[in-house]
Amino acid sequence: MMGYTKTAILMAAMTALFMGVGYALGGGAGLLIALAVAAGMNAYAYWNSDKAVLKMHNAQECNSQVHPDLQRLVHQLADDADMPRPRVYVIHEDQPNAFATGRNPENAAVAATTGLLNRMTREEVAAVMAHELAHIRNYDTLIMTITATFAGAISMLANFAMFFRGGRNGGGNIIAVLLVMILAPMAAAIVQMAISRSREYEADRVGAAICGNPLWLASALEKIQGFASRIDYDRAEQNPQTAHMFIINPLHVHKRDKLFSTHPNTQNRIAALEKLAQEAGIGAAPSSRSNPWG
Repeated sequence: MMGYTKTAILMAAMTALFMGVGYALGGGAGLLIALAVAAGMNAYAYWNSDKAVLKMHNAQECNSQVHPDLQRLVHQLADDADMPRPRVYVIHEDQPNAFATGRNPENAAVAATTGLLNRMTREEVAAVMAHELAHIRNYDTLIMTITATFAGAISMLANFAMFFRGGRNGGGNIIAVLLVMILAPMAAAIVQMAISRSREYEADRVGAAICGNPLWLASALEKIQGFASRIDYDRAEQNPQTAHMFIINPLHVHKRDKLFSTHPNTQNRIAALEKLAQEAGIGAAPSSRSNPWG
């Protein structure tokens, strides 16, 4: 219930922001148009935004021929956690990363890049996918996916201001247009930042419980951060509004991660996981194998 309440508040806030942009661009008429568009987007975002995000990243669903080991691993983790089995996808990208999407646990999906499968141990992959299952259990995926949809739409609307020639005062208000161009994407990014940081710590904690060893996830986070800072992820750079959905921020080419950080500091997350392991008396290190899927 809390997940749905947060989502309703988020959708109302993003709708108000969307309408504010519409009013700044077109006055009363712009506000009404923005309201109609926002209503349609709310419906679309709730029912279809997960499919849209998977399509953005060209995700391929796993089956008996496509990465069946990953599908079996995720389904086993879900069974152990007494959760519905999500759909499992693979993304053909070299950067190791992963995300979850879907409006509820009964209609959810997880996606992992081939870079994650090729560069992590089986234990580390299990920990990453457990983290994503935690997002599903906590209903974070609904908020994350809808935010991505609205943030993208608001950014596009703000960019449209460059071509705006009218204005609510008839002659065009260049100051208002400039404010829209600057503040609307900023506001959307701030919303992303606000919903991202606390939920990542909680998903780390719950994910560690699901996989059984906080140190597996700590090791995975350290490796993913290192690779993500060096390996380009072009589709993520083209769709930066989805960056907050990933376990580690996939952006670095255009330094957007320094402007709006949607994730907590990775070293702080690792420290929290190591503390969990210490409290549980767990000291085993992950396997040293580099590719458990070959």
